[in-house]
Amino acid sequence: MRLKIALIAAVALASVSCAGFGKGGFKDPIVTFKNVRVGGIGLTGGTLDVILSVYNPNGYRLDASRVTYKVMVDSLDVGSGAMDKHFTVQSNDSTDVILPLHFNWSGVSAAGRELMKNGTVPYRVLGDLTVGSGVGDFTIQYDRTGDFNSLGGVR
Repeated sequence: MRLKIALIAAVALASVSCAGFGKGGFKDPIVTFKNVRVGGIGLTGGTLDVILSVYNPNGYRLDASRVTYKVMVDSLDVGSGAMDKHFTVQSNDSTDVILPLHFNWSGVSAAGRELMKNGTVPYRVLGDLTVGSGVGDFTIQYDRTGDFNSLGGVR
């Protein structure tokens, strides 16, 4: 009987230890908006390449499987999308992720006028990042704001 109780206690302790290690041993990746560049322009709109930097503060690599994103200029929704292409971020390192964003001229004309008038426009990039690691799969939300300067890029 004592052996049975000891075995049950050992299994319970191991379960609690592993459950506590899960998210507790995982540090969220840090997603920052790095830059934007014109991918192509047409009569009705074009594409932008939104460049995010993903930093992994963990002591092991992360394998990302999905990124969703929404880009806003001031309070204007410029566009959104999702990328299901896998990429890896090594431990204590960063990886740039290039996300295509399709836009139409009517959606960005106000932002263009603001950029020409003031030289800067406020931006917001938000979404989520799904990563897998040795301790499980996690989805992390990110929301970054700043100013885009026509001469100096992102601030």
